[in-house]
Amino acid sequence: MRKSMWMVMATAIGCGAFTFARAQQGASTPKSASPAREISSLQLQQQIPVPNVIGRLDHMSSDPKRRILFVSALGNNSAEVVDTFAGRVVHEITGLAEPQGILYVPDFNKLVIANAESGKVNIYDGTTYQLRKSLDFGPDPDNLRWDATTKLVVLGYGEEDGGIAFIDPQKEQQVGQVLKTGGHPESFQVEASGGHIFVNCPDADNVVESIDRKSGAVTKWPLHGLRGNFPMQLDEKDHRLFTVTRKPPMLVVLDTQSGKEVARLRTSGDSDDLFFDASRKRIYVAGGQASITVYQMNDPDHYSVIERVPTTIGARTAFFFTSRDQLYLGVPAKEGQPSQIWAYGPQE
Repeated sequence: MRKSMWMVMATAIGCGAFTFARAQQGASTPKSASPAREISSLQLQQQIPVPNVIGRLDHMSSDPKRRILFVSALGNNSAEVVDTFAGRVVHEITGLAEPQGILYVPDFNKLVIANAESGKVNIYDGTTYQLRKSLDFGPDPDNLRWDATTKLVVLGYGEEDGGIAFIDPQKEQQVGQVLKTGGHPESFQVEASGGHIFVNCPDADNVVESIDRKSGAVTKWPLHGLRGNFPMQLDEKDHRLFTVTRKPPMLVVLDTQSGKEVARLRTSGDSDDLFFDASRKRIYVAGGQASITVYQMNDPDHYSVIERVPTTIGARTAFFFTSRDQLYLGVPAKEGQPSQIWAYGPQE
């Protein structure tokens, strides 16, 4: 049995990271997971090379109509435009300054990119990728979200004097007041109907903030001994907010109406992205310590680990492309292999 395993691993290395990752998926089930599944809940289906890109990959966005994935290549100071159907990079936007948040806005066919180093948010034509406008926001503009109700782009930026700002993509200018967070806002989520924005703010005593959009009032929800809360997702229908901490690695579920903690479970280490698969009631946590943890929502108060899917070190950002029913994972370059996007297909 041991000899066979070494032969499989040797073959995998020869064939590339795609085959190797498939072999890893057949490896032992962690103690915290459910009994071994015959088929993994996430099957690696596609490996897209991102040539000439060094350093880590950050956040992603998509254009469902053209089946395009937009990737912030933070360590490469570029943004990569990936045709997920063809499985290749079709365009590269260069000359950026540590791009972090990236957002495609179909309503106006524009691409918005937040540059941490320069403090600028760039707005590009969504077809030609020509720069249309550059807005100066100061320190560390980061995550971007689309508010379909107001048709505004929502931006988290700043340091000690951090906040949530709003951009009109049609007028290509900042609008409205800045909602102060008292520290750098990491991932955040915007309610479609509830009138609140939920923000991970590790700089402000590792709290989750619930901000009233009308009044700007901030309610802080403590995480009780957990630190480094970075990624966040929202299940607005069930009034549940999901956040992940790094110290220790925990998935925490909060009630959005009361701020009460309803569940916490061990998760993948060094996570920078998590996603809620509403059709399956599943949660995917991408961790840079070489795994994606998959959870099942049994009901809004109870969650269980389905499995921990092995990946590779440093792959901690991802994107759930709902219309393609694929989870895309950003894999940094290493050991002679280019940076890659791994596409996983959820399985029942």
